[in-house]
Amino acid sequence: MEKTFEIIKNENFSRVGKLITKNGEINTPFFMPIATKGAVKNILPQELKEIGAEIALGNTYHLWLRPGDDLIAKAGDLHKFMNWNGPILTDSGGFQVFSLGARAKVNFGKNGVRLTEEGVHFTDPVNGKNHFMSPEKSIEIQLNLGSDIIMVLDECPPYPASYQYAKESLDLTTRWAERCFRFFHQYIKDNPEKYVSGRPLLFCIVQGSVYEDLRKESARQLTQIDFASLGGPETGWDGYAIGGVAVGEPREKMYEILQWVVPILPEEKPRYLMGLGKPEEIVAAVAAGVDMFDCVIPTREGRHGRLFIRGHDKLENPDFYKTININNEKFKEDFSPIDDQCDCMLCKNYTKAYLRYLFTVKEMLGMKLAAIHNLKFYLDLMNKLKG
Repeated sequence: MEKTFEIIKNENFSRVGKLITKNGEINTPFFMPIATKGAVKNILPQELKEIGAEIALGNTYHLWLRPGDDLIAKAGDLHKFMNWNGPILTDSGGFQVFSLGARAKVNFGKNGVRLTEEGVHFTDPVNGKNHFMSPEKSIEIQLNLGSDIIMVLDECPPYPASYQYAKESLDLTTRWAERCFRFFHQYIKDNPEKYVSGRPLLFCIVQGSVYEDLRKESARQLTQIDFASLGGPETGWDGYAIGGVAVGEPREKMYEILQWVVPILPEEKPRYLMGLGKPEEIVAAVAAGVDMFDCVIPTREGRHGRLFIRGHDKLENPDFYKTININNEKFKEDFSPIDDQCDCMLCKNYTKAYLRYLFTVKEMLGMKLAAIHNLKFYLDLMNKLKG
């Protein structure tokens, strides 16, 4: 397979690059809007394109349970199903299995989840039906979805986690990663007609909780796998994700994790920090050498009336942005734009007073406009970081 990641320039640890997928190229560093169930809440695919989104993130867990990966495959793939013509990354479903399983109506095992070497048994939180997801099943679902970037199934320990639990979890994640790698490449070999124009990319996930030696061990295990014995290319993974962050640990600990892990990962492969984060955290992570990000913050905060406003300071200054809560009474008669440095559809056409009114009467348009604005803030931030 031809090279799929190219570093265009770097400065200290940070770098600007280009990730090549079967559905297009993406300049790094980049941020992925989250289309959990095949849609970014309240936002059309063409609206995402208009504000500069190049890639979207789909949720394997939710799309498998409803409407089902088989139905999406019948539609062509997830791109056709949701009318998105750019690349799509899908997570493995593991995080949702462990975090949402506790809400199931029929519980069995700890928190509604029973973990075995073979995979994880869990209950559907909507109807209480029992399901089983193995590493191979997760990859199969993502292949059916037509993902451009596929994530291995991992176990994401909660925070806090004991040292022993974190050690057992990272070892299991490595064994599952090997099974994912074997299944993925065997499937590609068995179905060459599906990948004439290129195959998906496969990323592994570094775990280890907040323990330095475990984080380093996880990174080393994943980089030192005997890939040829598993039936894949000796070049190994197409990219490396750092998981198990943004789960409640102190921000300083997250920065430490990057300092421990990034130097061990191959420089020529993209690095993805999962589930992060706040703007200043993204700036710091890019400086540490991370290329890819996703987070619910911009859309979730927007739906609650909290908006990101650009400042005039450089990104190195923590005050390069501020947030406002449009629900505050002080905006009732404020007829200025939300952000005079922003050219999104909200800032070009509407005032703070109008947006506050929309939230006051619970008009969905308000949540939509606020979410679009926040995503535009994040996407513009990534462009600034590219230089």
